[in-house]
Amino acid sequence: MNLEWSHVGLAFLLTLLAGLSTGIGSAVALLTKRTSKKFLSVSLGFSAGVMIYVSFVEIYPQAQTSLEAVYDSTWAALFVCIAFFAGMGVIALIDKLIPSYENPHELKSVESMYNKEDHKLMRMGVLSAVAIFIHNFPEGLATFISGLGSADIAYPIAFAIGLHNIPEGIAVSVPLFFATGNKKKAFTWSFLSGLSEPVGGLMGFALLYFFVGINQAVLGFLFAFVSGIMVFISFDELLPTAKEYGAHHLAIYGLIAGMAVMALSLVIL
Repeated sequence: MNLEWSHVGLAFLLTLLAGLSTGIGSAVALLTKRTSKKFLSVSLGFSAGVMIYVSFVEIYPQAQTSLEAVYDSTWAALFVCIAFFAGMGVIALIDKLIPSYENPHELKSVESMYNKEDHKLMRMGVLSAVAIFIHNFPEGLATFISGLGSADIAYPIAFAIGLHNIPEGIAVSVPLFFATGNKKKAFTWSFLSGLSEPVGGLMGFALLYFFVGINQAVLGFLFAFVSGIMVFISFDELLPTAKEYGAHHLAIYGLIAGMAVMALSLVIL
């Protein structure tokens, strides 16, 4: 399969922007003394809605179509299922290996971080940065591969993952700032922790391109794998965190709004 290198460039740019949105969370946390829990709740719910809708309505069927170009429909459906749940399994394993205290998706509010002791805050911030770096590798691959497939899908996915990364920036920058008193250092750590997404995307693409080759079958498996990753992130991380930050209904309203906007944008595009 011949790749359009312009698509590769776009995929990398979207992955970079999504990853570095941790810097937005850092800036929000360092410039304001209180976070808007309602805004975070709705935003995370919205992000989950976008990712769930596009996974099941666009990416999963695209995986099926790609694999049916190589295998008969029964085998293609089976391989899509296997790859979908393999994606869930990989991201679940990464979550399992990161202790919940250091896991950036086990988020605390900014206010809850204010009264911690300095050495604990420093440890929390550094470990959160390391955890985010590890955790964002598969998310980077997800964004990058979606960018190779279709810009119509890639834009909303990058936007959704970018929203998802904003609270991660808060999780890194706030404890580091209160431990060191240095806003620049806290922002830099937070900003750089998001670099793992474009790094993960590029590494995954390079391995596939140079050692496996990219064809319809490989893309089909990848699309299904990416779909599983995004659905797991939505149900395991985004929605529970959205509910924790605000009222249950706010998270659901955000979820529905995200689905509606995604559906409308796909129809228009």
